[in-house]
Amino acid sequence: MGLNETPSADRAHIGFFGRKNAGKSSVMNAVTGQDLSVVSPVGGTTTDPVQKAMEILPLGPVVLLDTPGLDDEGELGSLRVKKSLQALNKTDAAVIVIDGTKGAGTEDLELMERVRGKKIPFLVALNKADLVPERERERIASAVQKAGEIKGGKPSAPVLWVSAKTGEGIEELRETLARAASSGKEERPLVRDLIRPGDPVFLVIPIDSSAPKGRLILPQQQTIRDILDGDGIVTAVKETGLSEALRKAGTKPALVITDSQAFRTVAAQTPEEIPLTSFSILFARYKGNLEDAVRGVRALDGLRDGDRVLIAEGCTHHRQCGDIGTVKLPAWIRRHTGRELSFSFVSGTEFPEDLSGYALAVHCGGCMLNGREMKYRLACARDQGVPMTNYGILIAHVNGILKRSVRPFPDIYRLLADAPEGDQIT
Repeated sequence: MGLNETPSADRAHIGFFGRKNAGKSSVMNAVTGQDLSVVSPVGGTTTDPVQKAMEILPLGPVVLLDTPGLDDEGELGSLRVKKSLQALNKTDAAVIVIDGTKGAGTEDLELMERVRGKKIPFLVALNKADLVPERERERIASAVQKAGEIKGGKPSAPVLWVSAKTGEGIEELRETLARAASSGKEERPLVRDLIRPGDPVFLVIPIDSSAPKGRLILPQQQTIRDILDGDGIVTAVKETGLSEALRKAGTKPALVITDSQAFRTVAAQTPEEIPLTSFSILFARYKGNLEDAVRGVRALDGLRDGDRVLIAEGCTHHRQCGDIGTVKLPAWIRRHTGRELSFSFVSGTEFPEDLSGYALAVHCGGCMLNGREMKYRLACARDQGVPMTNYGILIAHVNGILKRSVRPFPDIYRLLADAPEGDQIT
């Protein structure tokens, strides 16, 4: 990904849902003007969610999700339906596509209720307008609107007639989608609100066997871009060169940001008066789960022998010797607690709905997840009473520098203000 591209996690995610052969893929292709999904008159052509990042006017940078039919049958079909419903967890705006020649079915109405429950803006696209006489359309649309009404008689969502075949109504669909996708969307700074124009910021980026060759990883790219957007000055060094870089710097940096794995080394080299945090902690704040992560880390000190710990990553990557999620974190947790623990690992889109068997969940910064999916995962843990913390927060805690690592964020620091460094949160 280039620095001029919007990361997928920061794009509005728009999902197309409905029954088999309603024309979900055809409508999505019509909206984009491209053949992104395979279409066929045979029901069930889409067997897995299809995801594509692109730019569409007037929507701007988006991620489009095409999903299998919600009325798929059999053992394999039920797995496809489950995948479709999982896609809702990262959907910022939904299009429920209904075959206009058939009207709304049970699955469509249940989907409307589910989408409403998740507070996802949505609209209904009645497809195949080219097969329905004009005089019939208002009656069918009214019936769908009435069936999908919220209790109390309030309309649930706009109902539009479209034809993926002729293009009728597609422009109106784009315009309506743009309004739905932008509703409630807020511009969040990653780091630029912590600095002033002209402030130097040091980024500590280890280059080891796990670092990708020839490029920086997404959190590092996004942090650099956000600092530049705030007119800050970026200095990037390896952890082995930090002391020398600080000594040669003409101005004391306003902030040092490190890869969490190097927290101990970097903290030892950075004078106490210089604010210090990590990429992972910045992303926890960016995704809206920093306070929960700080509160959740207290569970680490209460773990008992036999407890289960879930370690979750939002991306999928090749596991290497010394992998942070599967090797380093379990080792640090065992050493800190002195307990015999059981660890489970998930990555990518896989995240267990049932967390009741876990004493603690530890999540990565979530740079590959959009805000809605990160909030969903946090809500799963919160609703089931399972504390969830973050890679960077946990690593800072086991190294006795948790208070220092959140000092740049006054609201969060106040949670720890009365606790000695390294102690549990009061």
